[in-house]
Amino acid sequence: MTGFLDSLLGGLALGSVYALIALGFVTIFKASGVLSFTHGSLLLLGGYLVAVLHDDIGFAGALAVAVLVTAAVAGALDRLVLQRVGGTDPHAAHVQTIVTIGVDIVLVTDLARRIGGDLLPLGDPWGSAVTDLGPVTVADSRIAAILVSAVAIGGAFALFRYTPWGLSLRAAAEDREAAALMGVRLTRVRTAAWCLAGALAALAAVFLVAFPAPGLERTTGQIALKAFPAAILGGMTSPVGALVGSMLIGLTEAFVAGYQSDLHVLGEGFGDVAPYAVMVLVLLVRPAGLFAAKGAARV
Repeated sequence: MTGFLDSLLGGLALGSVYALIALGFVTIFKASGVLSFTHGSLLLLGGYLVAVLHDDIGFAGALAVAVLVTAAVAGALDRLVLQRVGGTDPHAAHVQTIVTIGVDIVLVTDLARRIGGDLLPLGDPWGSAVTDLGPVTVADSRIAAILVSAVAIGGAFALFRYTPWGLSLRAAAEDREAAALMGVRLTRVRTAAWCLAGALAALAAVFLVAFPAPGLERTTGQIALKAFPAAILGGMTSPVGALVGSMLIGLTEAFVAGYQSDLHVLGEGFGDVAPYAVMVLVLLVRPAGLFAAKGAARV
């Protein structure tokens, strides 16, 4: 029972962090139709900034700077690079998606050169502290991941639901041409979406490399790709779907790791591919994802 609860809490914490990343994927896709492959590099950039700044301005200040700078870089990427490759034309989204692959390679290469072979601590206030919750001992960083992610995701959902930008985003996702005719400024809407996704990626980086993880390394950005199946499972256009998909992926990864000895028949390291196996199984049943709107294109 203790092992089950430990895997459950670990899966919820991991799913919460994946939800921050997956929500970024979905927000960008709704606003621009682009599948962003730059999320790994943006996440790595956010983590790197916290790592190099926390000694001088403290963890909270470093995190604030990292979130703002990563959001600005994501917005500049969209405004100065992607929108010059077809503008807001939905038919250019495929080309812009390919451009994000090239941008990701450039950013990751530069950040990997700066990090080298080091493991960089982020100076988070939770450290290696743990808390006893009944029979289960939980790292404080995991509790913080769940609480902070819940607040951030709640804030993002409030933006989607109650702000003019959120209304414009939903209108653009339904019909870009009609939204433009109604006065929605698509360029501003999608740039703001990229900024939000960048900010969420920087926040996610802090919890991905917190205890029990050893610290930030040059391959940390690859973890962002595990949130990609979560966004696809949700249907790519549904923030709620991204949240549910993230929890499903996080719990799957945690339980596979927790019961690895009982699943040895599936081979060593199955936990690394489990998220993708779940994605394939779900898409075989629901090709458009769990929460895709009617008429949505297959993912």
